[in-house]
Amino acid sequence: MTTNPRVFLWLGLVLLAWINYETWTRDYAPKPKSPAEIAQEAQAVAQRRAQLEENVPQATVPAPATTPAAGAAGGEVPAAAPVDVAGAPEPAPASSAVVHVVTDVLDLDIGLTGGELRRADLLAYPLVKGQATRVRLFNRDSAHGFYVLQTGLTGGASGVPHPTHLATFTSAASEYRLAPGAKELRVPLTWTDGQGVTVTKVFVFERGRYNIGLEYDVKNAGAAPWSAAPYAQILRDNIPVERSMFSPDSYAFKGPAYYDGTKYQKLKLDKEENQHLSLDVTGGWIAGMQHHFVTAVVPPVAATTHVALKVDGNKYLLSTVGRAQTVAPGADATFKETLFVGPKLQSQLETTGPELERVADYGLLTPLAKPLFILLKWLHRLVGNWGWAIVLATCILKAVFYPLSEKAGKSMAKMKTLTPRIKNLQELYKDDREKLGKAMMELYQREKINPVAGCLPILIQMPVFLAFYWVLLESVEMRQAPFMLWINDLSSRDPYFVLPAIMAAAMFAQYKLNPAPPDPVQAKVFMIMPFAMSVMFAFFPAGLVLYWVTNTILSIAQQWNINRRIEAQAK
Repeated sequence: MTTNPRVFLWLGLVLLAWINYETWTRDYAPKPKSPAEIAQEAQAVAQRRAQLEENVPQATVPAPATTPAAGAAGGEVPAAAPVDVAGAPEPAPASSAVVHVVTDVLDLDIGLTGGELRRADLLAYPLVKGQATRVRLFNRDSAHGFYVLQTGLTGGASGVPHPTHLATFTSAASEYRLAPGAKELRVPLTWTDGQGVTVTKVFVFERGRYNIGLEYDVKNAGAAPWSAAPYAQILRDNIPVERSMFSPDSYAFKGPAYYDGTKYQKLKLDKEENQHLSLDVTGGWIAGMQHHFVTAVVPPVAATTHVALKVDGNKYLLSTVGRAQTVAPGADATFKETLFVGPKLQSQLETTGPELERVADYGLLTPLAKPLFILLKWLHRLVGNWGWAIVLATCILKAVFYPLSEKAGKSMAKMKTLTPRIKNLQELYKDDREKLGKAMMELYQREKINPVAGCLPILIQMPVFLAFYWVLLESVEMRQAPFMLWINDLSSRDPYFVLPAIMAAAMFAQYKLNPAPPDPVQAKVFMIMPFAMSVMFAFFPAGLVLYWVTNTILSIAQQWNINRRIEAQAK
């Protein structure tokens, strides 16, 4: 793409405005609260918690949470609504014992209280490249953001014990490991109500996969029918990401989302209409999102479930509850759903749930970004390196848009051949801007040049290149991916700022190929802009800078060739 220098000017102004905003928010941020204010807020939180428990609306579908049943054998009596999020979540009252599960990609702790997923380390994803600490998706440490995935079977307000997320399970072993060569690992937990009903809750792990099958095998050896509905809920203290124009995490959505079978919806916690969401969906799912990683619950295909969201401050509880099923005395039944805990690998998301790959969120530019990602992925399979895939994809995009960018380039080249004549007019009418403007328009008409002819091709291409930007920013496949030489992480800045320096030199060369603006002040601004842009890009991910450098070098080659042909025709 042959870039009009004015694009750089506007981009620079936008970035400067953003920096000013960031500075203002730091200078005028709210002051830390006093201990008395904190205690007062804690009291208000307790009051809101009591109100939530007392004023829960009755739903047609049983709600998922439970409260302990006094004297109940082996379980709890389900309450009428999910556990509230009005305050810091309290640890489950039962044993803190866990079952340790290790596969080739996951290292998890599953609590024997409810079969809760309370820790998940992603073995293939270091938190910082080169260090041992892995990305962790769940934890029960409130100081670092309480985050768990709770599942179970509920009976609503029936008063009959059920294996909810507060029930106590037993396990035959304290640790399960995926055996070498094995394709599957099954982790069974057992619960009984003491009256003939036994539920085996089985987590099914597959080699190389982040989706987790969840099965409930119910055996009713009692004398009465037993009804239950499966549910799952994501409970999280959604600590906001610190805003920074140089951090990709700042621009990625973090929070709850759902798919209702036709529409994918991100739920901002500060929107009133989202804070008490309650609706039935068919063929949908729920998800807790953050940059590059996701936790999702996918009910059976075509199943109708009830999705609800409750919010208090930064805490949210996103739940999905299935339809109740009755198990007759002496009969068996099975409930199934699928969990996803891991990186937003689109190949795995696509096979886990309908449209689940949408959590790799490219925003409004998804219709353009998705084909670009497919192109990058195909090129990566071809060359085995995401950096070279970016270079080749940029070349392909350049070729696709060559007819449009050539039109803009020819306009710039013809303008450059008129530079001496424009300077003569500026000298002749230096004291009369009206006559100067009229003379220049006559010159353009005589030479059949439209000074704005190059703008339309640039505008048409911009959405495609912005989509490419979001693909590089959002795709976990490129997280910590090496390129070559000193660049061993395309998702982090160039450690030696070599690419930004090349970018500055390339953009300056591109500036010299284009006609100088008639205004001397503009000419100085455009001369400085390549260096200002390179400073701004110095802290951007290296993959984005690589894309920009490649595109600029190709634009230089294209413009040089166009200039050469136009100058030859003018002789």
